[in-house]
Amino acid sequence: MTIEVKVPVLPESVSDATVAAWHKKVGDSVRRDENIIDLETDKVVLEVPAPEDGVIKEILQAEGDTVTANQLLAIIEPGQVNDADSQNEVSSVTESKDNQSPKTSESKSEKSQSVTSADLSPSARRASSVHNVDPSAVSGTGRAGRITKQDIVQFNHQASTNRYEKRVPMSRLRAKVAERLLSSQQNTAMLTTFNEIDLSKVMALRKQYKDQFEKAHDVRLGFMSFFTKAAVEALKRFPDVNASIDGNDIIYHDYFDIGIAVSSPRGLVVPILRDADQMQFADIEKSIASAAEKAKTGKLTIEEMTGGTFTITNGGVFGSLVSTPILNPPQSAILGMHKIEDRPVVVNGEIVIRPMMYVALSYDHRIIDGKESVSFLVTIKNLLEDPARLLLDL
Repeated sequence: MTIEVKVPVLPESVSDATVAAWHKKVGDSVRRDENIIDLETDKVVLEVPAPEDGVIKEILQAEGDTVTANQLLAIIEPGQVNDADSQNEVSSVTESKDNQSPKTSESKSEKSQSVTSADLSPSARRASSVHNVDPSAVSGTGRAGRITKQDIVQFNHQASTNRYEKRVPMSRLRAKVAERLLSSQQNTAMLTTFNEIDLSKVMALRKQYKDQFEKAHDVRLGFMSFFTKAAVEALKRFPDVNASIDGNDIIYHDYFDIGIAVSSPRGLVVPILRDADQMQFADIEKSIASAAEKAKTGKLTIEEMTGGTFTITNGGVFGSLVSTPILNPPQSAILGMHKIEDRPVVVNGEIVIRPMMYVALSYDHRIIDGKESVSFLVTIKNLLEDPARLLLDL
């Protein structure tokens, strides 16, 4: 009796997924709970494990196909698997998509190697001879993939000028991010206000206690915990910045779920720090470190990225000096951190060199007035330029 491998129940609000990668091909042995396929949704990658030991008998969906919950992915012939078989098949993960696809009987390389001058039209054959082009290296754009004269000419032009193009489809996450960002600009009255922060005291405090902090809490003391604590305090003072719009209603949140934008191999993701107002510095740093690691390995769940009342993004880690962050709907504001740079500033009438950071607050002008937005950002500035305020609730 064969075993069916189906698309698992998808998370709430996710209607379908894309087959991102097969880790096995037909004829490969699999062990129970071994990941055999990755499914990409708008936010996360889902791993589909083998339900039993056996051999892949049939693959029914190719990489790039869109699938829905409970749709059949593959058929497994149950049976015992030898350890030697599993070891021999580790290398199969790197084989081409075409060898894994049920819709392709031969790989692209095999197909291209079978093309000879005899398979070309007279004009394409002449062009191949004139330009000394190997037809097996050319991708045909004619009917049924037939190589045309233009294909030969174009290939020769690219080879002679070293100008190549590569067209790949957007990942589900990249497409979703693009959709949300475009929607944000079209459906909100977004405005940005800027300021700069002297981080001398934060850096001195961090330098003084970072070794003790890491020894006591087993995590490094970064800047993000300071900014998160300052943002939470500012949100308490300006509740409109922590609110959102739903139709003609304004929803005020009495909790503080802070989204921290994190770069991942698949694109930008925003894990949420739940009830950040109740977190200590160490809690924040550990949560951010854990989220960054999960983002790197694709282990973040949709639940960990859903919700959020306010977002912080740090372009400074990539060297950005100043930027305009885009709102993360339905949130009404986002704080942008940037590169710390020594700059001359005037303090008490004297020019001194201080570690300065430009900060930006993008906000929805439909709900947040200019006075509130500027006051909010100035509050963060004041708290960070005198971090003792964070500890004394001043």
